[in-house]
Amino acid sequence: MTYETVIGLEVHLQLNTDSKLFCGCSTTFGAAPNHQTCPVCLGLPGTLPVFNHRAFEWGIKTALAFDCRLAQVMKFDRKQYFYPDLPKGYQISQYDQPLAQHGHLDITIEGASKRIRITRIHMEEDAGKLLHDPHAPWSYVDFNRAGIPLLEIVSEPDLRSPEEAFQYLLELKAVLEYLDVSTCDMEKGSLRCDTNISLRKPGEALGARAEIKNLNSFKAVKAALVYEIMRQAKQLDAGERIAQETRLWNAKSEQTQTMRSKEDASDYRYFPEPDLVPFTIQPRMREAIAAQLPPLPAQRRVRLMDTYGLSAYDAQVLTQHRRLAELFEGAIAQGANPKPLANWIMGELLAYLNARGQEPSGVTVRPEWLVHLLEAIDAGTISGKMAKELFVESIDRQVDPAQVISEKDLRQIVDHGQLDQLADEVIAGFQKSVEDYRQGKANALMFLVGKCMERSNGKANPTQMTEILKRKLT
Repeated sequence: MTYETVIGLEVHLQLNTDSKLFCGCSTTFGAAPNHQTCPVCLGLPGTLPVFNHRAFEWGIKTALAFDCRLAQVMKFDRKQYFYPDLPKGYQISQYDQPLAQHGHLDITIEGASKRIRITRIHMEEDAGKLLHDPHAPWSYVDFNRAGIPLLEIVSEPDLRSPEEAFQYLLELKAVLEYLDVSTCDMEKGSLRCDTNISLRKPGEALGARAEIKNLNSFKAVKAALVYEIMRQAKQLDAGERIAQETRLWNAKSEQTQTMRSKEDASDYRYFPEPDLVPFTIQPRMREAIAAQLPPLPAQRRVRLMDTYGLSAYDAQVLTQHRRLAELFEGAIAQGANPKPLANWIMGELLAYLNARGQEPSGVTVRPEWLVHLLEAIDAGTISGKMAKELFVESIDRQVDPAQVISEKDLRQIVDHGQLDQLADEVIAGFQKSVEDYRQGKANALMFLVGKCMERSNGKANPTQMTEILKRKLT
C-alpha cells in the first residue's frame, strides 16, 4: 500500500558563547572532565541562575533570520525528568512562552521552492554527558556540558521525504553559519538533530510517530528515515499498530531500535522557573539586532546569479558555506573570471577538503591565491595538471601559488623552438610508436606526447606539444 510520509525535525543548536547559559563557566570544548563546572551548573542547593545576555541576543538573531514572531514576553520553565547527567533533576527550558514562534525556511527540491514552517525556537540548557567504559561495570558522568546554552529549532511536520529532510538541514545549517552564532560542528555536539516520522494514507489524520535519536550526521538522518519508512510501512501492511516511541539509530546495523516509550508534555510536569523572571523583548532591541543580520544564503544566491551569471546549481553550492561564498566574491573583487573561479572552488578546493575530511568553514585559502593561480593558467605559464599539483602544495604550505611557481621554476614551456626540438628528439627515439601512429593507432600519439612531457619535466604545454607532433608526423 502507498503511504504518505510525514516528517518533523528538532534541531538542537549550541550557541557559541564564552560562558554557559546561567553561570560564568567556560564552554570551551575538550576540557578535562568536570573542570568547567560550578555550584550553579551542578545544581547545588542555594544557587541562583543568571541569564546570559549574549545568548539572549543570539537567540533573537536566529529567530529573526527565520522570520519568526518574537515573544513580547518570554519565560523559562522547569522540565522535570530524571537522568544521571542532569544534576538538578530538571532542565531549565521553555514551554508555553518560548523565545519565538511561526517562522519558516525555504528549501529547493527538484528545482522547485518549498516552504517548511518552523513551529518554535526556544532556549534551554544542555545536560551533561555519560562516558561508558567498556571494560568496567559502570559509567562516568562529565558535567562540563551541563548548562551549555542551546536553541531548539522545531519544524512543523511539513517534510515529506528523507531527501527533503536532508535539504532542510543543509539549508538550516547554512543560515546558522552565516549568522555566526554557532560552530555547527556535529562532531563536537554543537548541532544535533532528532527526527519525528509517521506514515498515513493520503487524506487521513497524522499517524503515531516515532522519534529517532542518536543521529550524528545529516547522512545518518537520511538513512534512518529511509529505514523507518520501510519498517513502519511493513507493520501497517501487516495490520499492526505503530507504537509512539523513541528509537535510536544504530549506524553499524543501519537500523533503528526501540529506546523507550515516547513522552508527552504532561510527563515532564512543566512549571514556571521560579528563579528567573519573565523577560520582555523591547522593540529597540529587536531593531538593533535585525540591523546586524548579514545577507543570508538565499539572498546571496540570487546575487551570484544576477551579478555574475552563475547557474542556480553553482550558486547553491557556493552559498552553502559562508566561507566559500566569501572566497568567491573576494577573488571576483580582485579580477577573477566568475565561471572558471566557481569551477575551481567547487572542483579542486572541495576535492581537497573532502580528501582530508575538512569542513569549508576551515578553508585557509586567500582570494588572491586563486586569482594568481587562474592568471597563471590563462597566461599559459602552467598547465592544468601543474595547477592542480601546485594548488595542493600552496594550501599545504600556506603560500601564494605565484611563490611556488617562482621557487620551483614551474613555468610552462611555450616557446615553439624548444617544443620543436623536443618533438624531434622524441620522434627520433621512438620510431616504433611513430610507425604505429602513421598506421592509425591514435594511442601512439598520446604515448609520444607523454614522452615529451616526461623529458620536459612536465613543463611542455601539452596542447601545443600535441599539435606539433601531429604536424611533424603527417
